[in-house]
Amino acid sequence: MEIKLPKHKNLILFDGVCNLCNSSINFVIKNDSKGVFMFAPLQGKAGQWIVEKHHIDVASIDSILLYSSQESGIKIKSSAALSIASELRFPFSLMVIFFIVPKVIRDWVYDYIAKHRYRWFGKKTICMIPSEATKNRFFK
Repeated sequence: MEIKLPKHKNLILFDGVCNLCNSSINFVIKNDSKGVFMFAPLQGKAGQWIVEKHHIDVASIDSILLYSSQESGIKIKSSAALSIASELRFPFSLMVIFFIVPKVIRDWVYDYIAKHRYRWFGKKTICMIPSEATKNRFFK
């Protein structure tokens, strides 16, 4: 399976059973006024294809992934989150200011939250199902 991502679109790969991740995706959908992002759960076929193609060990990085067919590589952890925020409507786009914080510190904070996300926010038994209005932005 190959992902045919439309030009000028980015694909956010997320943990489909994580309540925090699902809430974050809903937040992005609501604030992505330019329609830059598409979405896929890591547990789905599209997510697995990208993970395998780029040799990513999702168990060790425990992160949201940002994939673009226009750019080489995949952004992970705080770099992915801040890159996503940079494309959202104002005032959320201002979060790019946190790029001035050294990556090691940003990723430590990210990892701490990621490590505790199931305990703090809970977990679903199945991946989220997009609404009729947003299902065209999701890969399976």
